[in-house]
Amino acid sequence: MPIFENGSTQIYYEESGSGYPMLVLPGGGLNATVENLGYAGSFNPLKEFSDTHRVVALDIRNANGGKSTGPLEPEKGWDQFTDDQLALADHLGFKKFVVTGFCIGGPLVWNLIKRAPNRIVAAILGHPSGFRPEKPDLFFQNNINGWAPKFLETRDDITMEMVERFLTKMYRSNPDFVFTVDRDFVRNCNIPLLIMPDDVAAHPFACAMETARLSPSAEVSIYPWREPSGHMEIALRHARSFLKAHTPA
Repeated sequence: MPIFENGSTQIYYEESGSGYPMLVLPGGGLNATVENLGYAGSFNPLKEFSDTHRVVALDIRNANGGKSTGPLEPEKGWDQFTDDQLALADHLGFKKFVVTGFCIGGPLVWNLIKRAPNRIVAAILGHPSGFRPEKPDLFFQNNINGWAPKFLETRDDITMEMVERFLTKMYRSNPDFVFTVDRDFVRNCNIPLLIMPDDVAAHPFACAMETARLSPSAEVSIYPWREPSGHMEIALRHARSFLKAHTPA
């Protein structure tokens, strides 16, 4: 599968199908990879939407077990990943595209909309990450313990101090809501959205539903939809009708 070299960053991606472009941001936090798609009761857009779209999914930069590698840029935080996504879209000739994001892909979708609002025609947010007031430091601690140790083992150029600054930029500098945008931004976002909520520690139902209430052009899928609810096909039917309605001819 192809690797796109963008300066000192290598971006691994997979694609399937043909049609209008769809960029897919896998779930799994800072260990998000294409291989994660479809696991843990979710679905894989490379399979589900390839009959109508040219679907491209990429590993997040520096995921353990992933193939996208590059510098750690502590002061950029979320923006280092958005840089990769936009660079890949440019490389593939995606002037405008649909974006589907899972888990960490939720905040990343919002960051894409903030950075390139004229390029995103519609977005699906599947079990999106968000701030949970009763566990305010959840993501920082999850990544310090679940991502950083193995990552540091493979990178002599990275220190724990750099990792802590990076995670602070991501999860402690704006510890609220969806991390990458505020509520006023969502209120003024007219891009069609399909919110597919979850309710586990890292995917708070309340936060997902608040984005749906605030956004003037949001729809919400059936809940619960992830397996083993038995509602996956209903949720996918909604997703396909949403894409049909909002994907340009």
